[in-house]
Amino acid sequence: MTGIGRDLRTSFTGTSEEVAAASFRILTSNRREIMEIEASPKHPRLAELVGVRAGGASRGNLVELMGDIAGSPLFQLLDDFAGASLVANWVWARWPQFGAQNAATNLLKTTAGRQGAMVDVCTGFAQGASSLHEDGSVNIRDQSSAEVGPLTNPGDTIGWHAMPSQEGMYARRARRIDLWREDGLIRVDAGFQDSGSAPGHPRAAVHEYRVHAEIDEASGILVTIQALPLILPFRECPGASVKISRLVGKNVAEFRTTVPVELASTLGCTHLNDVARALADVPALARKLPDG
Repeated sequence: MTGIGRDLRTSFTGTSEEVAAASFRILTSNRREIMEIEASPKHPRLAELVGVRAGGASRGNLVELMGDIAGSPLFQLLDDFAGASLVANWVWARWPQFGAQNAATNLLKTTAGRQGAMVDVCTGFAQGASSLHEDGSVNIRDQSSAEVGPLTNPGDTIGWHAMPSQEGMYARRARRIDLWREDGLIRVDAGFQDSGSAPGHPRAAVHEYRVHAEIDEASGILVTIQALPLILPFRECPGASVKISRLVGKNVAEFRTTVPVELASTLGCTHLNDVARALADVPALARKLPDG
């Protein structure tokens, strides 16, 4: 896995300035354990993540080892390793000529939920949902997805950093968090997409959300939030977007710990929760905005 991120400050006149950037490269086992890791900028405790498995353990270890850089692009990228590495297994199901259907099922059994049983893990996997087989395993064959175009917009050449080209079997998680000041508020427009390849087909997305939020700048309290589910794999999944309002009135800077509590189990969506958790970086990003 590779990750690339940056913080870019732009003006109303069209000028821009990169204020921070980061990247990583991680080699994992099939069980999503970190076997090798390198990153830029370097961190003295980065190597201690070797042997850690993606999920709650990797996020907990990240806070313990590298919490001093929370709010930075590198911390955001490494925090996202847990969710991105889980979703990446979805792409196996799109390559049947490699026996990928069985590979995807076996990987989920060893790396997701409770030994592959996903019942009540999230809104989309609530008991009795169309997303589950009777044994609680994921109904991968009936997942929905949608073809998507390029992330980059020719009319906004600085909208995304340069991204490496991908060929063959690949998956990509893309996210952005745009913010600006207005009337004492920090207004946020966030986007999130998980996508992957299939032989002979354009890139397709399995998860895509758009989130709009307003945060009181003085207190850091979330005033309003709206989640728009654009692409999701099962018909039950969009239900989580309504429940995100439970976060209103909470301090955004604490969202990495608040979101898993407020939107636990069938109250949340694993991937929408990832979007919301990332808003914890908004206060740090807002401090990089010019005064006035």
